[in-house]
Amino acid sequence: MKDIFKKILIIRLSSLGDILLTTPVIRALKKKYPESSIDFLVKSQYSDVIKYNPYLNKIYEYNSSNLKVLITQLKQNEYELIIDLQNNFRSRLITFQLKSPAYHFKKLSLKKFLLVKFKINLFNKTKTIPERYAETYPQIKLDENGLDLFIPSEIENEIDTNFSNAQVIGFCPGSRHFTKRWPSEYFVELGNKLAEDGYQIFILGGKNDKEICAEISKKIQNSINLQNDDEILKTAVYMKKCKAIVTNDSGLMHTASAIGLPVLVLFGSSVKEFGFTPYKVKNIILENNSLSCRPCSHIGKEKCPEKHFKCMKDLTPDLVYQTLKKLMNSL
Repeated sequence: MKDIFKKILIIRLSSLGDILLTTPVIRALKKKYPESSIDFLVKSQYSDVIKYNPYLNKIYEYNSSNLKVLITQLKQNEYELIIDLQNNFRSRLITFQLKSPAYHFKKLSLKKFLLVKFKINLFNKTKTIPERYAETYPQIKLDENGLDLFIPSEIENEIDTNFSNAQVIGFCPGSRHFTKRWPSEYFVELGNKLAEDGYQIFILGGKNDKEICAEISKKIQNSINLQNDDEILKTAVYMKKCKAIVTNDSGLMHTASAIGLPVLVLFGSSVKEFGFTPYKVKNIILENNSLSCRPCSHIGKEKCPEKHFKCMKDLTPDLVYQTLKKLMNSL
């Protein structure tokens, strides 16, 4: 194995959480090869996640219309090492055309399939996604630090987070799939319990969370709806005002982790074996381990296959309230 590479390319096209989970690998690569120029290929809509990462030389933005031009640009760099953390048809096509030595992330698709379909658990040890990403290129070693999200001072300074003198709890009620979303009425009940204790609630979300954030905010006294059109760095600045975050298994869970916030995470169809857990931050994961139907999917579904949705409904607002108090008392 070479001691130095002039140019290295990392590929992870999507999504928000997955890209944040690559940041310990970026950091480890730069530590291993400090003289190397490290580039990153990502979908345009997620580029802000790594745009200001000081360990990266250049960000290449992929979209559906620019692949041919992009391949031409990447070929000119003559990469000596490619680390493909996406490992799908598109990323394989790109690495094939670049004709550079490439390492591809192992997705463990068979193990996930057996766990979801037959509840056969072959995950002998639960590893986080950053650990599994690092195994893609075993020459690197992760440090003890968490995820990275770098926010320029101009974004920090343009946002006024001095809304009140109250202590703030952040709610992230959205998630791409229904079976990963704690019921909105539960968020409302929890929010009003916390408001009675003197907390202010920040409602946080992206473009796809507009309706649920507006609905919840209207029903929680003294809450502030800070949902936006996927301006992730602004959301992260708002998060910094919070004492803790209550969140579904979503990209914003990893955003909160990246800025070092304590997180209380609600797992419905998700399970820890898939590796998408808060990384290197104080956290509590609440899940209903009494159900034989979990997990019903490794990414989430649009409805509960069993029609009872007990994985989320049994995580009552009172249980979450008591658990959140325990988390905050441990700080």
